[in-house]
Amino acid sequence: MKVIISEIPDEGLDLDLQETVKFEDSLSPVQAHLRVTKVGTEVVVSGKIEAEVELQCSRCLKDFRIMLTIPLKAIYHPTEHLKGEDKHELKVDELDMGFYSKDDLDLLDLTKEQVMLNLPMKPLCNELCKGICLQCGADLNVGTCSCSTKEIDPRLEALKKLLK
Repeated sequence: MKVIISEIPDEGLDLDLQETVKFEDSLSPVQAHLRVTKVGTEVVVSGKIEAEVELQCSRCLKDFRIMLTIPLKAIYHPTEHLKGEDKHELKVDELDMGFYSKDDLDLLDLTKEQVMLNLPMKPLCNELCKGICLQCGADLNVGTCSCSTKEIDPRLEALKKLLK
């Protein structure tokens, strides 16, 4: 959904978005409750994004779904503010800053970006997930396997002789 910046009223806009967005290989429903206000040339977008995403557990490799609730506050400036600057060091208070060109701002790109940035780096189906056996691939959440756990790293085999 694109917002025409020149058409934002002085009191701001309240928007509710419902879209299905493609993340990697799955489609996820995304809902956003946003408030868009204009202060001079700045556009302030604040609100909350909710998305149900399907991930793969990094321990047991099972697919699972989680609900993300993401608070949002972003400030957009026109790209004309960047003219003449080749390099600019970001300060802490500029991390939530973005830029818009022409007279429109795409809120769908903003919501997709925020969901992608808030995905867990190491997704887990639950905190107590035991994962899979490194030798036979059995799911250790279901039961134990019969693999020997006494295998010694071949690089450390020479140290075994020192114990005798």
